[in-house]
Amino acid sequence: MASSTTNGETATARVKLHGRAFYESIGSPKFVLAPMVDQSEFAWRMLTRSYLTPAENSKLLAYTPMFHARLFEETPKYRASHFEATRPATSSSDAAVLNPTSAPANGDQTPQIVPFLDGNPAFDRPLFVQFCANDPEHLLAAAKLAAPYCDAVDLNLGCPQGIARKGHYGAFLQEDQELIYKLINNLHKNLPIPVTAKIRILETKEDTLAYAKNVLAAGASIITVHGRRREQKGHLTGVADWDYLCYLRENLPKETVIFANGNVLQHGDIQRCLEATGADAVMSAEGNLSDPAIFAEPPPPGQEGRDYWRGKDGKGGYRVDAVFRRYMDIIHKYVLQHEPPTRRPLFVVGDDETWLAEGKARDAEQEEGPARKKRKKDGGGRGEKCTSPNLIAIRPHLFHLLRHFISKHTDIRDALARCAAGDVPAVEKVLDMVERRVAEGLIEYERTGGKSVEEPEPEPKAQENAAPAEGSGVEGIEDADFDPESSVATVKMCKRPWWIAQPIIRPLPKEAMAKGSISLSKKEKKKQELAATTAVEGDVDRTSHEEGKGLEEELPKPDGVAGIKEPAMDPKRPALAADELVCG
Repeated sequence: MASSTTNGETATARVKLHGRAFYESIGSPKFVLAPMVDQSEFAWRMLTRSYLTPAENSKLLAYTPMFHARLFEETPKYRASHFEATRPATSSSDAAVLNPTSAPANGDQTPQIVPFLDGNPAFDRPLFVQFCANDPEHLLAAAKLAAPYCDAVDLNLGCPQGIARKGHYGAFLQEDQELIYKLINNLHKNLPIPVTAKIRILETKEDTLAYAKNVLAAGASIITVHGRRREQKGHLTGVADWDYLCYLRENLPKETVIFANGNVLQHGDIQRCLEATGADAVMSAEGNLSDPAIFAEPPPPGQEGRDYWRGKDGKGGYRVDAVFRRYMDIIHKYVLQHEPPTRRPLFVVGDDETWLAEGKARDAEQEEGPARKKRKKDGGGRGEKCTSPNLIAIRPHLFHLLRHFISKHTDIRDALARCAAGDVPAVEKVLDMVERRVAEGLIEYERTGGKSVEEPEPEPKAQENAAPAEGSGVEGIEDADFDPESSVATVKMCKRPWWIAQPIIRPLPKEAMAKGSISLSKKEKKKQELAATTAVEGDVDRTSHEEGKGLEEELPKPDGVAGIKEPAMDPKRPALAADELVCG
């Protein structure tokens, strides 16, 4: 492992470990917070870690968002706005702190490098830094800049987005196995810390196995496998195939360290995934965005406290106001470097309710939107550009966390949409609105005996002899209710009251096609007709799968202010999301 830096002092470098020896040296983590585009930044990682006990925290590994290797290497401004490993310089004399590779101004004195946020040994380890790249030398140069502040460098080979196709990186390198080998092997030979890689499955299990063997032969210490193919994105996301991961486990050397990714919606899915795949650890992306406590064991009945709510049916989860508040406290403490505001205890039924009425006037003022003065403190306002990755990510995170909440309370959705990137005081006002609306929901729930959250649920179609698909990760669904082409049963299983953090369920491809969200090109229709004909004749032609070229190429959609996409909800089915993947 690389040397670690604490309070400006560099510890003696340790021997570089590889494979399972390296995995064991970082605590043999079972929980993995995925690399997500602009959304697995420091503050969100800290929020996720905050729900775990010290013992559980030792089993959590986190990844940074994916960084562009060439830009990271060549552009100090890009590095400074994406990776805050050292404390920002306050004057020109501190400039060396921002660039540890620069020579000191005084040849007799090495400038002190003070750990700040990303990769800080005191609270943000273990940490892997992920890059996308297609040039071995650019990748190595970028990785060397990140190496002092992380435990390993990961190569993204899973991004399926159109921008990755244009840039020739991510999943669009999978046809060039020679280049993939060179990218990984160059890091393996020349980087002082281990290299890992994240891939997607290919068309067949045999091809996927050959792909994994190439990655490992090149020198990857750990391989993460996303159980979806490259074309499975957006409305075509579908279900990850855990069978592929199980096949890799059975056919790769036993000492191989494998992380599984896909189909992890709730805490219970983690153990099922480990058992079904034989993987060493489970990675969560969108499940974590919806519920950053996904890796934590739920509190036992009777010990919920104020943060966790359990309904009359026994189902529960962390309250969104509690998660929101904890997230903002982390922003204040670590990012803004001051104590969080003094807050009243979270409301539970039986507490004094007079404060609820006092806030209605503030809600009205927020809704009417009077002219607001520019805010020049606590993160800035519209008058200045916010560059902190942790402040920029606040609004997109809240749109995801509050997705079910704001589908009901659209005034709070609009208030959140008006918050400028990094405008912490405005976000605090939204938090106040959310806390009072949750309190009102809890009061109404008790008053009606739970009937206030009841709503008619569509019944899944029963199919003869239908059973949950292998590797589906579906929990608590009776075989008779399971329809492999419908998300209805999954929605029913995951459904919680709107004040609870809960997953956003994607419609399955056939559902999206039925409602017109996607359509097949003439070429694809002809291909399906031909396949149907040959199937009847008993001679199915298993030709290689082609991407749906008739489908419009999907690019990440900016939200306009923060430049980060926010998941769109299906207005006809508010429990379903129609956004793209945030993780490859």
